[in-house]
Amino acid sequence: MPTAPTRTSDPLTLVQLLWAPGTRVGRSGTTVGAITDAAIALADRSGLDALTMRAVAEQVGVGAMTLYGYVPGKTELLELMLDRVAAATYEGHPRPADLPDWRSALHHVAQRNYEHALAHGWSVEIPAARPILGPGICLKYEAELTPLDGIGLRDEEMDHVLTSVLHLATSAARWEVATERVRAASQLTDEQWWRLSEPVLTTVMAGLDLPVSSRVGQTLQSAADPSGTLATGVAVLLDGVAARLARS
Repeated sequence: MPTAPTRTSDPLTLVQLLWAPGTRVGRSGTTVGAITDAAIALADRSGLDALTMRAVAEQVGVGAMTLYGYVPGKTELLELMLDRVAAATYEGHPRPADLPDWRSALHHVAQRNYEHALAHGWSVEIPAARPILGPGICLKYEAELTPLDGIGLRDEEMDHVLTSVLHLATSAARWEVATERVRAASQLTDEQWWRLSEPVLTTVMAGLDLPVSSRVGQTLQSAADPSGTLATGVAVLLDGVAARLARS
């Protein structure tokens, strides 16, 4: 299991890097943007454990000490990466406001965030923290909030609904990433794992009265269904929002 990085740093330094990173090419021939893109490619390919300042410097083709002249450290680099990834959530896909109504827009938000997180699995392994608002995160928030504007929710309710949808998507992606890691490590499919576990579980669980969970478990016949759980969770949440709007 990768070690989760921390997200503590000087917020003023981060804000400066995020909003005014400088695009001028220095003597090394690189920029903060190029460094961020190289770090994202490295993390996508090899995971967070492989993401070191030295490894990124090698990808960019500069010395490690030169890299520190652009980005103070790994903490700041991670924030740059998260903001760059956030900005790309809807690249090549419809934006939420392009969907015909708020419900389809929020389903789209959930699915895009889930798929985008799976494409950048490292992003869901970084613990939540006080947000450092970069341009990518701000524009993403605006795009995702817009379909909820004017449907009858108060401003704080709009934020809470969107945040709940995003949490469902992130949780599902984190679950999928962790499950795929376990499958790879065990070299067993879910079905193979259940076949090995079932005789033992049958013995140790004998005598337990579990009529509902046993029935549901037999229906699912799977160790994990993150995408199905996400779809159901978002549908139930939006049903509640629709009912709230109808009452008001």
